[in-house]
Amino acid sequence: MTEVLLKELSNSDIDWMLAAGSREEITPGTVLIRQGQPVNALYILLDGALTVSISQAENNPLGRAFAALEGGEMSEREITRLSSGEMVGEIPFLDSYLPSMTVKALKKSLILAIPQQLLAAKLQEDVSFAAHLYRASAILLADRLERIVSQLGHSTLVFAQPQLREILFIFAELRDSDIDWLITAGNASRITAGTILIHAGRPVEALHILLDGKITLSALEDERNPLARAFSSLEGSETPEREFARLSRGDMVGETPFVEAPPPSVSVKALEDSLVLSIPRWRLTAKLLHDVGFAARFYRVLAVLLADKQQAIVTRLGYGRLIYSTGQPLDKRFKYENELSSDFLAQVALAGARFDWMLKRIRGS
Repeated sequence: MTEVLLKELSNSDIDWMLAAGSREEITPGTVLIRQGQPVNALYILLDGALTVSISQAENNPLGRAFAALEGGEMSEREITRLSSGEMVGEIPFLDSYLPSMTVKALKKSLILAIPQQLLAAKLQEDVSFAAHLYRASAILLADRLERIVSQLGHSTLVFAQPQLREILFIFAELRDSDIDWLITAGNASRITAGTILIHAGRPVEALHILLDGKITLSALEDERNPLARAFSSLEGSETPEREFARLSRGDMVGETPFVEAPPPSVSVKALEDSLVLSIPRWRLTAKLLHDVGFAARFYRVLAVLLADKQQAIVTRLGYGRLIYSTGQPLDKRFKYENELSSDFLAQVALAGARFDWMLKRIRGS
């Protein structure tokens, strides 16, 4: 994935990262990120290989059940490997999260470690740097998510409800001017139950925000190559699909073209009559190219939502619940894993107000 950073970052971005970070040679087995513990730096793998694994406490019954079904041990399970050019420690973007995975050196490796405090300050003061780094992170996270899904297998993968409600995060992060642009550039339409917004294996032509109603996500069970699947759908052939998630108002689909991901392996269909705001891909692409501030906020949203989906998959499989389990009462004295910060919760009212304003604008027109 080396080409992602070289393509997305500018020379000045790279110069700053080299000046702010420290190059370190690490030995096999060195732990960079430990599951459930705070992340203090952004790590860029310059050479070598890292392994990403998940583990679960012995007293978690769901974790034991999945381990038994999969014939594995409870200690650790590798879910992907990272090569040069990868970044880990992206969760400083949302500091209320604790990592759900352990990242350690698979062999002798060279890394660049950038302290979180320096990175956070740079992201705040340099909007161009922020746009470049958030986009690179979103691309890398999308690729990693795809590999994790492939490694875990669709037979056991059922998406849990992510911790973040997309409506709360999207509308808390974007500005009023951003939302106004989305309304102007997009097309709000009522679609009937059964309408397909996105076909699995085919190009995505718009970003869709669900304003009202419900949509379903379903995965193809056909193992043919993507091109064959795309043309079979064009010919009206029946392809078996399995529903794995339902989305409601405020959720977003169709972001894959903006993180250079391959055509989606899921279909998106209206479960009931719904109101959808669709922003054409070409319009949003042009906006991202010409408005660096909007790009920084948009790619930050994508990066955090992708990281959240990754966390949700791990949690759904019974891994990652390090502090509490079913039946344990909540206690204010403890900081629970992935507990949302009060600062973030303070933005919920603002996000709700912005979403309601968008609905009134659209319905009024």
